[in-house]
Amino acid sequence: MKPCRVVVGVTGASGAGIALRIIERLAAMKSVEIHLVLSQSAKRTVLHEEGAEAMGRMLSLASINHAVDDIGAAIASGSFPTTGMIVAPCSMRTLAAIATGLSDNLVTRAADVHLKERRKLVLMTRETPLHLIHLRNMCAVTEAGAIVMPPVPAFYNRPLSVFDIVDQFAARAIDQLGIAPAPQAPIWQPHVVKPS
Repeated sequence: MKPCRVVVGVTGASGAGIALRIIERLAAMKSVEIHLVLSQSAKRTVLHEEGAEAMGRMLSLASINHAVDDIGAAIASGSFPTTGMIVAPCSMRTLAAIATGLSDNLVTRAADVHLKERRKLVLMTRETPLHLIHLRNMCAVTEAGAIVMPPVPAFYNRPLSVFDIVDQFAARAIDQLGIAPAPQAPIWQPHVVKPS
């Protein structure tokens, strides 16, 4: 049976809690091997937004931690099979590098590998408002086969906390990889609302 390997790249945009929740959910799936890469900016953001304990939890839950400058890592090669990759959060700098094929660190190289091997690549882009260069870069990666998935909250499920919102982001990103036997995120259940 082919191993279920998922690469998680974490970059320096705000939203470190999303990365942590994705890793926690993936780690709960015993069949998933998590390959984690944090950029230097990501480390700073994780410590600022979530603290040292969260950083330690992220690293301990990953099956393998790769240094961002280790361009000789297994995930830098197309010959190393993976199921997919999630970059969460994905900074505009990382998006631009992926869009232009600039594989200057292990996050962008692994993303480039996923594109060239036609594997799932989910980019949870984090910025607002967006200018034309951001939008063009999003178009470029989409045309190359990536899934651009900004963490935009859904309120139809009536979240009660920030955790509920972050958990839905994580679940929906994992659902994009198609690795779970059932959807991770709650499925929309329409109901009729009578006008008053």
